[in-house]
Amino acid sequence: MDSVADTLSYSFAKQWGMVVLELDPVILGVRTGVRREAILEARRVMGRAFTLQTLSHSAFDKALSVSFASTGLERSAADAQNDQGSLYSLAEDIPQTEDLLDSDDDAPIIRLINGLIQEAIRLQASDIHIEPYESRLSVRFRVDGALREVLSLSGRLSSVLASRIKVMARLDIAKKRVPQDGRFSLNLGAKAVDIRVSTLPSRFGERVVLRLLNKEQALLSVGELGMTPDMTDAFARALSAPNGIILVTGPTGSGKTTTLYAGLTTLNEASRNILTVEDPIEYALEGIGQTQVNNKVGMTFAAGLRAILRQDPDIVMVGEIRDAETAEIAVQASLTGHLVLSTVHTNSAVAAITRLRDMGVEKFLLASTVTAIVAQRLVRRLCEQCKAPYEADQAKLVLLGLQGKHVFYEPKGCEACHHTGFQGRIGLYEIVIMDDDLRAMIHEGAREQDMQAYAFRNVDTLMQSGVRHIVDGVVSADEVLRVCRQTGEH
Repeated sequence: MDSVADTLSYSFAKQWGMVVLELDPVILGVRTGVRREAILEARRVMGRAFTLQTLSHSAFDKALSVSFASTGLERSAADAQNDQGSLYSLAEDIPQTEDLLDSDDDAPIIRLINGLIQEAIRLQASDIHIEPYESRLSVRFRVDGALREVLSLSGRLSSVLASRIKVMARLDIAKKRVPQDGRFSLNLGAKAVDIRVSTLPSRFGERVVLRLLNKEQALLSVGELGMTPDMTDAFARALSAPNGIILVTGPTGSGKTTTLYAGLTTLNEASRNILTVEDPIEYALEGIGQTQVNNKVGMTFAAGLRAILRQDPDIVMVGEIRDAETAEIAVQASLTGHLVLSTVHTNSAVAAITRLRDMGVEKFLLASTVTAIVAQRLVRRLCEQCKAPYEADQAKLVLLGLQGKHVFYEPKGCEACHHTGFQGRIGLYEIVIMDDDLRAMIHEGAREQDMQAYAFRNVDTLMQSGVRHIVDGVVSADEVLRVCRQTGEH
């Protein structure tokens, strides 16, 4: 037996409620209420003795997904490259399956795409990059914010792989010289996954990026974001205000949308009308009206925000304030009694004030409407299995603002973390809550450095938030310095 999934077929395991958990010795996980005849049949098929472990329905579904999602990628890639003569006839009009793991279609290109998505989900990747070059096709996964190559295929697979993905996302396979965007949904056992597709013409073919949107990972509450208790309380108080503007800042991929969704989830109750305008809508939130930006038909952030203000909202979420018009409407919405949540692309919390000021928002309006600003970053968490201690050198301690002797931890790499040294990510946060003195500074046009010094005299900056995690052995010093030094956080 080569792997767990080679012992029993997926359809048999799903239908009769049993899955192989371990191979040496063999442990068979069985769903509550499994029939005795099914256990006897499994014994006959496997030809080996095993011990039983009873699983709840939810535990069984999770074990089934994990067991069958982790096999077959390399074999599928080899099959696809060895069968190139028939690949081009397979790319169009291929029936989709409801459950990715239950596919009986042996077409090599379909098995390859299925295998890529399964492996990406198993590794908890956020994106799959399919990139054609002159002589090869590179497939890379973004795991914990960092890209790594998982496959290098023949360049001749580029167009058929792109065509098949376009069919799945219902895009036009004839248009290869213009970018296209689409999405599709699929099941991996009991797990539902939405996949956003973006294609871009390049010199050697079409680049394809698949964004994997896992609802289980995204829909967190405010208490699960990883803020300190003081920050969590301050953020929750800001959300409980009847009006005002709450801003979340940070670069692309820093978790701003997750933070906004956590806030909306906290506020979501039947007595409130919550409306959003987003680009794109990443996750469907039950009980919240979500609107998609569409620039082709004039549905911009500003137009969408203006429209939803006529829908009698209590709370409004704007995906991003990126121009003066959107900023002005958001301010007016706040002044007329709405709570407005949005994001701004700046490096720090206080810099959001300067950015809005540069957009042309009047200083007195900023002072009276903005109630809280959160800045955040995501850093990779050290693998608990293989992290190694070392005594920090003086130069690093100076950069982190520490004194004395400190033991830090660094990544090493093991089987548990796929030899990267990291497992998962954790957020670094700083939060600015407006008080009368800070409002006066904004009204008077104070310098950003002065506002920064005042706002963080008693609370953590991004760098200080990172230093706490370094001292606790959760993240490495190099990881925090990589993320925070570029922002000028010292």
